[in-house]
Amino acid sequence: MTIDSILSQLDAEIARLTQVRSLLANTAKTAPKFADTKAAKAPTKKRKKRVLSADARKRIADAQRKRWAAQKAKAK
Repeated sequence: MTIDSILSQLDAEIARLTQVRSLLANTAKTAPKFADTKAAKAPTKKRKKRVLSADARKRIADAQRKRWAAQKAKAK
């Protein structure tokens, strides 16, 4: 293959890709957007923040300290 034939093939491929790109760009402009559907506009429910009492936090912390102590004693 000569350089001229390679260049002409490249030019033909570039022209074809340019045409496909312009067709796709025009299609994207006229296609319906999925964000406009009712499902996309439905409000989302936020979960309430879960709050632990001070007593519950203390019990959890004490239990974790107990687990750490047991693990530390096992390691020695």
